[in-house]
Amino acid sequence: MTRESTPGPVAPAPTGAGVQAPLELLAEVTVIVVTYNSAHCLAALDPLLGACPHVFISDNGSGDGTADAARRRWPHAGVLEHGRNLGFGAANNRALEATTTPFALLINPDCELPAAGLAELVRHAQAMPEAAMLAPQLVSASGRPDINYRWPRTLWRSRGPAADGPLCVGFLTGAAMLLRRERCGAAGFFDEDFFLYYEDDDLCLRLFQARLPMVLVPAVVAMHRNRGSVRGAKPWRGEYWRGYHHAQSKLTYALKHRSRLAARRLYWATLATTALALPFRALIFNRRLLARMLGRWFGLLHWSGHAG
Repeated sequence: MTRESTPGPVAPAPTGAGVQAPLELLAEVTVIVVTYNSAHCLAALDPLLGACPHVFISDNGSGDGTADAARRRWPHAGVLEHGRNLGFGAANNRALEATTTPFALLINPDCELPAAGLAELVRHAQAMPEAAMLAPQLVSASGRPDINYRWPRTLWRSRGPAADGPLCVGFLTGAAMLLRRERCGAAGFFDEDFFLYYEDDDLCLRLFQARLPMVLVPAVVAMHRNRGSVRGAKPWRGEYWRGYHHAQSKLTYALKHRSRLAARRLYWATLATTALALPFRALIFNRRLLARMLGRWFGLLHWSGHAG
């Protein structure tokens, strides 16, 4: 059962006539962070969450004290404790159901976005009332740009130079995305059949099919420490479940958006390549990579869609 602590009221920031001040813009958005053993990420999130009046931490049964640490650090935040791991999309959905602001920023615990950057995203969103989703340009910890936008996988392959201004796209990664709740809600939020991976592909494809624009704003930059949101005593276990859920979600996506025949072909092809690669991965021993491949193997075997 979800245990909730509700954020208290925050006084609106004073503004002058004309252009909205950054604090007034931040009051238009609720920041949602899904956590799972993510206590080590909280300090880096403080510059953003400490500046935003509306925050939800949606905790998927962390065993490292994440929820309690978040309450202490941000008394104004709402903390949803689910008691178990619901999955990424489901935990975001629970927070979105409790959100009342026009916009919601979904951001991973390992992603850092300045408060001024969020205010700029909201400013762009207000200037583009037709846009359902906006996102910053993601960069790695070394400052190298990530490819966090493209066209839908099911249609065509992206090509061409990097964006140098606001650009309509067919996909934005779930690591950091600003949703206009009214427009995204019309298409539905996350499909909870996707436990982890491909839930953002699925959401963006549905928005694309509904002709609800998604916009990259490259002038706003967020740093993404990829795969840094979860830490535990046994990292190989996390790699196992990453491989497991990635395999299942990839097939679920193919079944939903392509065809049963395409999903079955992908299933057998992936099963064959994994079976061939597993002995070599065992010989060139790397615990994390071997655990991930074993997870992929069992994710394939346990995928219910291959039957029938």
